[in-house]
Amino acid sequence: MKKWISLTMILACAFVFAACADGKNDSAPDEAEDGAVDEGKTTDPVELDLVEDEKLPSVKVNLMDGNGKPVGTAELTEEEDALRIMVEAENLPEGLHGFHFHEKGVCEAPDFESAGGHFNPTDASHGLDHEDGPHAGDLPNLEVGPDGTVKEEFFVENLTLLAGEENSLYHEGGTSLVIHAEADDGKTQPSGNSGDRIACGVVE
Repeated sequence: MKKWISLTMILACAFVFAACADGKNDSAPDEAEDGAVDEGKTTDPVELDLVEDEKLPSVKVNLMDGNGKPVGTAELTEEEDALRIMVEAENLPEGLHGFHFHEKGVCEAPDFESAGGHFNPTDASHGLDHEDGPHAGDLPNLEVGPDGTVKEEFFVENLTLLAGEENSLYHEGGTSLVIHAEADDGKTQPSGNSGDRIACGVVE
């Protein structure tokens, strides 16, 4: 009789140990689901947000005419290998107009002479067509339509919005964006015979 009791107790203990072992195995998948991350997968939402929130520098330049009235804007955006310039303006004379960045961030109407000469950190000659040019601030002519409006986009490789660079538009003293009365011929010094300054905006 004692032998049967002993055997019964041994079997009961065996079932208890087996149940404990099953419980541990059942919990393993839960732990993997809650805490483990498969190698090679990026699941951290904070890290993804940081990547998505990275933005290159940009600025909007407000252009005004010689009477101090707004005529449009130029949006400057730093791209990977160029500066993107998006110009949208109105109430300008029809035709081609010289378009340049100038060396001082001051736009005093009516003549905007306060903007100084062209932005030219490398001491180059003026003109996109000049063999020793261009100035960093030289841009293609704007073409204004019969209705007095213009909407154009340029990509310029020798300018940047990144501070500390030689060709940065945020250099000491600032810079400005100027529209001239006449077309720039692309080679005549110092400004391509582009005439008076009819609109100006500070890069700030």
